[in-house]
Order: sequence, then structure tokens, then C-alpha cells
Amino acid sequence: MSKLSLYDFKILSDYEQYDVVFSEGTFIDAIVEENTRYALYAVDLFFIEIEYDVARNKIVSKTSFVTGEKLNRYSKFI
Repeated sequence: MSKLSLYDFKILSDYEQYDVVFSEGTFIDAIVEENTRYALYAVDLFFIEIEYDVARNKIVSKTSFVTGEKLNRYSKFI
């Protein structure tokens, strides 16, 4: 099976994106800041950060990227 590109991931529906992250993604690490938990996953050639509201036990957002500031914040843990 070919690798999923970031572009191909972004054109999927939200439901399909979450399915890819949670079924095919590799959990890398998590950061907790106050009532928010950020979980980093790797999928093929890019990363996805899932933001959880701990108090409401709910996913708030997801961000996909290849490099940059979001990825750098996890580098102290790697």
C-alpha cells in the first residue's frame, strides 16, 4: 500500500481523518498543559496533533503538519 501524503490526508472527511489517526497512526507522546492534553501521532510521512479538553473529556481539534513549531514542542521529550 502506498504512503498517505499530508495532502491526501487533508482532503479526507473529519471522520476519515480520525479513523486514520486512531487506526493507523503511531502514538508518539503527549503534553499536558492545565486542562488540555495534546497527543502527537505519526502517520506515514507527517504528524497529527490531537487536542483534548480534559475537563470535558472531549476532542477539541486536530492539526496535521510535517515540521515546524508544533513538532518542535515535543522534541524535548524525544
